[in-house]
Amino acid sequence: MRLMAFDYGTKRIGIAVTDSLQIIATALTTVHPDEVWAFLKNYLASEQVETFVVGKPLQLDGTDSESAQHVVGFIRKLKKEYPGIAVEEIDERFTSKMASAAIAQSGLKKNKKHSKGLVDTVSATLILQTYMDKKAF
Repeated sequence: MRLMAFDYGTKRIGIAVTDSLQIIATALTTVHPDEVWAFLKNYLASEQVETFVVGKPLQLDGTDSESAQHVVGFIRKLKKEYPGIAVEEIDERFTSKMASAAIAQSGLKKNKKHSKGLVDTVSATLILQTYMDKKAF
């Protein structure tokens, strides 16, 4: 069974998944928030997911950021729509900056480097990898 992570934003949601053995986190796609439920329905028709991992946006002091309310609503609907799949939250404070830095060092062409969708999927991958690393200990 796979793990699936979300970097939730009001314009885009970056999505990453593990392989079925939960060894490797891989960027999957970016979808508009209005399309995420149809995407999940289609994806889950052919793949089994054990846990949803959702990045929780926090301020530097650890309190919820302004966008946290949107994430809370997303998590609430995930739990309602898929009660058999666990939902875990993980601190995502620096994932976008780390994703941007990784993309900058990747050697991609300039127009690809500035793709916000790419940053979102890489951020989701970092969220998933962070969760996997914590779970391993």
